Amino acid sequence: MTTIGSLQRLSATSLSKLILAEQASTAAAAAGTEDNRSTLAIIDVRDDDYIGGHIKGSQNVPSHKLDAMLPTLVRQLQDKETVVFHCALSQQRGPSAALRYIRERDRLMPKEVETKLAATVEEAVGADGEGKQKKEGDGEEGEKKRPVNQKVFVLDRGFVGWQEAFGLDERLTEGYSEELWRDGYWM
Repeated sequence: MTTIGSLQRLSATSLSKLILAEQASTAAAAAGTEDNRSTLAIIDVRDDDYIGGHIKGSQNVPSHKLDAMLPTLVRQLQDKETVVFHCALSQQRGPSAALRYIRERDRLMPKEVETKLAATVEEAVGADGEGKQKKEGDGEEGEKKRPVNQKVFVLDRGFVGWQEAFGLDERLTEGYSEELWRDGYWM
């Protein structure tokens, strides 16, 4: 059984590589060389502190609404290979949300499709550190979403750590307000 202590952490640098690989794959799909199936989901569970920016492509599911949203979230994310949860610091809300997601997924999804923790970060990011690239034929248009084995992570140091490394990088961060972060995390 998965516990808070056994949740795998993902560094901001590793997540940035995954996001950039997804963006490259999307660009290739637009050029007609690959399909456009996203394999990464980032769930931001910040509540009132969801200000000052967010990771590009992330979905905000405030922690106080997570329990009501979990069944829907499990269905929405069933075809994602990698799911990353975070809050401001990823010390309480982020890890708790990841654990609750894993348990809800295990409860709702068939036994043959289990959520798993990545043995290593390289398993999700790729041994070369460049992120996994989707291959041609990985999914067909109109194909029904099928659950996949997922790797579930918690973003190490949360959005606070992320914005320190990538806050000004518009490829990776949206709505960033440098003024709000100048003096560090205030909550």
